[in-house]
Amino acid sequence: MVTAALRPSEVLVDETAIYDNVQHALTRLPKHTELFAVVKADGYGHGLLRTARVAQAAGATGFCVAVLDEALALRQAQFTEPILVLGIIEPAYAGIAAANHIAVPVGDRDWLTAASVVLTAAGTLPKLAVHFAIDSGMGRIGFRDAATLASAAEQIADSDQYTLEGVFTHFATADSPDDAYFKEQVAKFNDCLAALPTRPRYVHVSNSATSLWHAACHGNMIRYGVAMYGLNPSGRAIPTTPYELEPALSVVSRLSFTKLLHAGDAVSYGATYHASGDEWIGTVPMGYADGWLRRLQGFHVLIEGQACEIVGRVCMDQFMVRMPEPFAVGTKVTLVGRSGAAAITLQDVADYADTIHYEIACNLTARLPRRSVRPLA
Repeated sequence: MVTAALRPSEVLVDETAIYDNVQHALTRLPKHTELFAVVKADGYGHGLLRTARVAQAAGATGFCVAVLDEALALRQAQFTEPILVLGIIEPAYAGIAAANHIAVPVGDRDWLTAASVVLTAAGTLPKLAVHFAIDSGMGRIGFRDAATLASAAEQIADSDQYTLEGVFTHFATADSPDDAYFKEQVAKFNDCLAALPTRPRYVHVSNSATSLWHAACHGNMIRYGVAMYGLNPSGRAIPTTPYELEPALSVVSRLSFTKLLHAGDAVSYGATYHASGDEWIGTVPMGYADGWLRRLQGFHVLIEGQACEIVGRVCMDQFMVRMPEPFAVGTKVTLVGRSGAAAITLQDVADYADTIHYEIACNLTARLPRRSVRPLA
């Protein structure tokens, strides 16, 4: 997708906020516990390389990504820290991961067998670092019982192609006030961990939510994800966090057109909105192709600190707002962020769209330029 640099709509990324969030997390970690920055999905929409650089400066000692391509992008950008891919890769790409010193998850013995064929055919390569994934209750990837896990550990011990670098699980309800299911997952993980003959270098169970609200489960590494970007992993379910999370993302634009409508005049596709009287309407050059969801009709933006309702359907590239006065073309429009004394958070947008802030941030497409504010020196 082409980045629309010659248009006023853009995402602003506060580098200092990301830095501060990582620093706050680090100060709470037990001694000898590492923090891997989760920079998948283009850094949750904030920019892969930007967030990796800031997290590295703040003290992150490694990175987690979702797919092998993201890990390779970090290597190509000269990041030398440990990198873990969190999703299962195809065995056919095991040689690429090994050659680039990228760790991958393993959730069954069949994967090890298939990847061994690929590694043998590739010739001389570094050992492939693997992390055993344990499905303690997420139902996504991983070994589901201690016996199978122990068998896979024996398979690796008998091979010169792999090194068991880590073991991990992912909690389904770490961001819930009810911790009953969380405790069940902890117990299952501990049973599986006890089945390993030796403890690997990294034992990690903590995502952002776990690191914030379940300190006893840190292991010796945390995967610091959405909280790094200043977002509460629980949404509003657990409003209190051990330290203040600083939101790092804003979305802004400028009015591209204004007009005075009269009673009965319609706005946008389907003519779902009609002016009730004389109304000033402004057009914002951004739409659902940029990730500003069609279902945000009826929500609002901020113009000079005033809430302006989105009227009519959000179009692919533009949407319209009802304004309390005839703001001039070129006036700043805040979609996410602060304007005067008012503010709109990603959580506010998510609440209206009946989703989570993760989705809103990740939906912001590459057509929107990303620009750093409060950059690190």
